[in-house]
Amino acid sequence: MEKSHESTTIEMGESSKLERRGKAPLLGSTPAISAVVGHDKGAGNSKRGIAIFDLILRIAAVATSIGAAVGMGTAGETLPFFTQFFQFEAGYDDLPTFTFFVVAMSIVVGYLVLSIPFSIVCIARSHAVVPRLLLIIFDTAFVTLTTAAAGASAAIVYLAHNGNQDANWLAFCNQFGDFCQTTSGAVVAAFVTVVIFLLMVLLSAIALKRH
Repeated sequence: MEKSHESTTIEMGESSKLERRGKAPLLGSTPAISAVVGHDKGAGNSKRGIAIFDLILRIAAVATSIGAAVGMGTAGETLPFFTQFFQFEAGYDDLPTFTFFVVAMSIVVGYLVLSIPFSIVCIARSHAVVPRLLLIIFDTAFVTLTTAAAGASAAIVYLAHNGNQDANWLAFCNQFGDFCQTTSGAVVAAFVTVVIFLLMVLLSAIALKRH
């Protein structure tokens, strides 16, 4: 009887040790799970903040690109003096570069308006990769188009202000001051749009890197 009682006591002691050993890993894993959840939540908040800033930049880019397109498209001036056969008038459509500028900036406006819903999707689903990837691809393409239009028009505006004696290009901004002022403002607005595009591409790259 005594031997059986001792063996029973030993078995109970061993089983209690096994229970303690089995519970220890479960208690130790709780802080690790909490740390992972907290990290994911913090990353999601930062991506949502980037997406909100991206939406603000897109709205600002819509405003600047509309200003550039409308400004150049309405640029025109007629001098008060004219003869019986000649009327001195300057318009954006007299120069193919300015016509290209208006067409290009109009396309940019259309793209920016269409891209706003994708930016909103990135706010609602901060971990979504496909909308952000599409935005960075098309933003890069349209920043190239905007830079080409702004750069080419800036060259024409410079010649209009300063002329070029070697090419027999006369500076006519002394006569068409309002026309040159309007076109210069449109070119500046286009370059502001380029800067905003670059910021949007940078934000999209940061958001994708954090994935």
